[in-house]
Amino acid sequence: MTKSFQHIAVLLNESIDKLSIKSDGIYIDCTFGAGGHSRAILSKLERNGHLYAIDRDPQSIVEAKKINNPRFTIIHGLFSNTAEYARRYNILGKVDGILLDLGVSSPQIDNAERGFSFMRDGPLDMRMDQTVGVSVSQWLLEADLDHIVWVIREFGEDRNAYRIAKAIIRHRNDKGKEPLTRTSQLARLVSKVTSSRGFRQKKHPATRVFRAFRMYINSEIEEIETILKNAISILVPGGRLLVISFHSLEDRIVKSFIRKESQGPEIPSGIPLTETQINKLGSANIKVIGKAVKPSKHEIGVNVRSRSSVLRVVQKL
Repeated sequence: MTKSFQHIAVLLNESIDKLSIKSDGIYIDCTFGAGGHSRAILSKLERNGHLYAIDRDPQSIVEAKKINNPRFTIIHGLFSNTAEYARRYNILGKVDGILLDLGVSSPQIDNAERGFSFMRDGPLDMRMDQTVGVSVSQWLLEADLDHIVWVIREFGEDRNAYRIAKAIIRHRNDKGKEPLTRTSQLARLVSKVTSSRGFRQKKHPATRVFRAFRMYINSEIEEIETILKNAISILVPGGRLLVISFHSLEDRIVKSFIRKESQGPEIPSGIPLTETQINKLGSANIKVIGKAVKPSKHEIGVNVRSRSSVLRVVQKL
């Protein structure tokens, strides 16, 4: 692994343990990233086992292609298309385990040219695949006030959404100022808005705004909702789905999916139904495996970025 692509896989041992890997099983790592989880899964597979890994980031694909293993297939694409890929490789309904490690990877954060971090000055981009779509800076040149407010509130859950959006529009309309094209510019603007209100925050005031813009530009919520909706059809009965989330918005989506799929249909009391009729309504599709897993103090000490992570595991019935 190249120095520029170093990354410590979060909850690695816990993920491998919860996957309960069969040596001849079929697995999908929906977020290859720097390959930490994929390499660990591969080490457990024997001749008849196979791992498919997916990533939308071309740099991750370059890293993945360094793995010369007949049991490994890398796919450049969106994990929302996992069911389509499973059909392509004739593994739909045959997969023993799916791993989903949400959010942005350390190599993406640490590369200033990607624009994910306010801690490093770089182009205000934030696309996970820079060959498609528009960058954050391009979007901010066109977006209206209401749209920017909605994005910051919806994905950043920031109480200063209106004030920040207003400041962005004001900056854009000031002909004497350079357009917002750098991460440092946006970070300073947000800090100025929040400091004028006298807010004292544990996190950098731009944290939620950067998260909101990144999630919007990359359609992250839609991606998560789609893969969760399709995961059950991809798995074999007894197959497991593991999801690692990093903040409350992601985790709420995962918990909502688990609640819905682990319970049978709600039937109002007083409605006379036979057992056959009830069975036709369907039943639970998954069961929860254990409690949510969080990183140990040791892991947080080694990798501080793991501190907010949580792993949830379900099994297809």
